[in-house]
Amino acid sequence: MLWDRLLTRQGIVAYLAIIVVVILLFLGASWELFLVQASMARYACYALTFWHGGSGVNLYPPIAHCKFLPASTLSMPPFHALPLDYPPFTLVLFSLPLFAPLHYYTIVFAILMALTMIFIYWLLLRYAPRSAGLAFAVYMLIGAWALAESRFDLVPAALTLLCVIAAERKRWTFAYIALVFASLLKIYPLLLLPALFIAEQRDEGRFYMPQQPLNLASLPGELWQTLRGTRRWRWKTTIIFFAILLGVTGFFALLNFQSAVLSQFSYFANRPVQIESTGSPILFLGADFGYPVKNMFTFGSYNVVSSLERLVEFFLNVLFVAGYIYTLFLHWRGKLDVTQAFIAVLLVFIVTGKVFSPQYLMWLIPLLAYSGAYNRFWLIVWLPISLLTTYIYPYIYTIPLRVPVAYRPGFIESVTARNALLAFLTLAYLFNWWQVRSTRNRRLNGDRSSTLSGYRGDREDHYATSAPVPP
Repeated sequence: MLWDRLLTRQGIVAYLAIIVVVILLFLGASWELFLVQASMARYACYALTFWHGGSGVNLYPPIAHCKFLPASTLSMPPFHALPLDYPPFTLVLFSLPLFAPLHYYTIVFAILMALTMIFIYWLLLRYAPRSAGLAFAVYMLIGAWALAESRFDLVPAALTLLCVIAAERKRWTFAYIALVFASLLKIYPLLLLPALFIAEQRDEGRFYMPQQPLNLASLPGELWQTLRGTRRWRWKTTIIFFAILLGVTGFFALLNFQSAVLSQFSYFANRPVQIESTGSPILFLGADFGYPVKNMFTFGSYNVVSSLERLVEFFLNVLFVAGYIYTLFLHWRGKLDVTQAFIAVLLVFIVTGKVFSPQYLMWLIPLLAYSGAYNRFWLIVWLPISLLTTYIYPYIYTIPLRVPVAYRPGFIESVTARNALLAFLTLAYLFNWWQVRSTRNRRLNGDRSSTLSGYRGDREDHYATSAPVPP
């Protein structure tokens, strides 16, 4: 049958789905390939000003592509101008299309991202359940219609997937290296480091296994028993992680310390609430109660400014910290495996962040496909999230109306519905409503085998017996 052939793991037919999706995604991004203000054009400006100094913008006609750069960047010599809103290591990605004629920069960049997507698909064919590749292709088509090949987010997403695959096969050094290079391209993978560390210590038998059942009275003692084993923890791979992170960052800091280190944190700290984030509908609701909002285009996106802004940010930060700690707590207890912990952290981070760009869904899609998150519940919840995200961008953003994006028909309603669904999914995942985390078992090297999930049975006995005996 055709369906069985589509789900095969070998041959040209196995790649038919992703080839069709890649072509369709090219069509989805085609409107932006030659747009003056396209993100891909910004990438070219960053690469040119780094290699050629401020005069490099003159090499990329029309010069209007690079008007977003500040005057200070245009006066810098070569090797000193670093990206304003991305880690400096992204220059590696931004520079690759420069080997082609500049006129084709955006097209070459889109081809590189298409190849990245095919690579992720190949990883899923080889290491994930049988339907994971097809689920990945469908999720990308619906949720990243105009973004998959015009943003570089697929590269850190691919590295994060490599990290998970390596961790489940106990190749810890490779897992940490994959995660550190993902972190050098986007800051968000740094949040995944504690989850990877916990998974490694548990697998190596270096972590104290919490006694069951665990309650508020026994929790401090159990945490203390875990911390007492610090000397027994395996630190080699963590040191490798930070050595690479500090080494690469330090290299760029020697060129421009302000842009390599300080600007990344100040850029995020000073950003207002982005118009698609969870806090945006709250601020617009506050306008009906005497707290007017102001829309502005700053930091490369549309944002909302209000006197309630700081209060909303604080509330979302509290929710993020609570969700993040709870995720690590579940992982420490063995309720989440490393893949599930990564997914939970990303869900919490996205839904509580003050910025929500549509490409953020691409951080999750490979992990969801790998974990088998395409049963009925996921189709009912994730597909509307994806469809609403695509409807918001590019469709509402590109409506030819002379009104701010926030006041275009259906915008704030779509943002509210999408974020409400995502918040519901996050809660369902954290508390495992309807057994939402119980996706089908993954295959390792084509055979079913136990992973880090649950740390049940003999694994629990191993940790319990190898841990220090409580006094």
